[in-house]
Amino acid sequence: MATVAVDGHDIRYVEAGEGPPLLLLHGGIIDAGPVSWGEVIEPLSETFTVYAPDMLGYGDSDLPDVDYTIDRHVRTMAGFCRELDIEEPSVCGLSLGGAVALGLALDTDVDAHRLVPTSCFGLGTELPRGTLSYVLSRLPVLNRIAVALFRRSRGFTKASLAGIVHDTDTLSEECVDAVWKYARKPNACVAFRNFRKHEMTRQGYVTNYTPRLDDLDVPTLFVHGRHDEVVPVELAEQAAARAPNAELTVLEDCAHWPPREDPGRMVELLTDFCGST
Repeated sequence: MATVAVDGHDIRYVEAGEGPPLLLLHGGIIDAGPVSWGEVIEPLSETFTVYAPDMLGYGDSDLPDVDYTIDRHVRTMAGFCRELDIEEPSVCGLSLGGAVALGLALDTDVDAHRLVPTSCFGLGTELPRGTLSYVLSRLPVLNRIAVALFRRSRGFTKASLAGIVHDTDTLSEECVDAVWKYARKPNACVAFRNFRKHEMTRQGYVTNYTPRLDDLDVPTLFVHGRHDEVVPVELAEQAAARAPNAELTVLEDCAHWPPREDPGRMVELLTDFCGST
């Protein structure tokens, strides 16, 4: 682990390997670089220089009193690349990180080599449970109760992952331990609760990159789990059809967490797609 200051805030990150740069951006809720990417960093470091930061407010990075919007994360990750002189990185973003990856390509001077939005957020406005999702976003006490249960029980932590994976029995013990470890950090879910407050309205999600995908000029591989109930696979199909230089790979035995559900396949996809010239 190393630390770099971006806009006055410390960002913790893992750096490994030598080769073309590959930036891995994690998702929301209780996540961090080592949580979602823990099983793929080492094998990917055989081909790439891998950077897996804890985004602002997550993991071991600073938790300043700011609005944790997609735009905030995009600006911070652009600053991360600037501070570390990361040039022409391939960017793989998971869920929330997928939206940040699209934002880096569309709204900043980061000259991405390849994009791999995985289980990508930001491809539509419809809330997964309609008005109920909006109401729950305004009741942060429920999330605090869930986090308290995570902290008390590794078993509850594993069971809760059924909401984002197709089969919890496929998860490694190291994976469950990583989630449980980060659930017990003082900042667990704080940034995500703030993000959800700003992102969810009665009309739906605020962030929707779909109308802008016509302007996406970076070779892009959308990766999505067939059984994803958080972001329906149909949204990735529509996005891949709309972006001018994009394709889609659907993982049949995955839901919303491919780097943990099928790490070997993710390594293969990233190596083949991002390693090409």
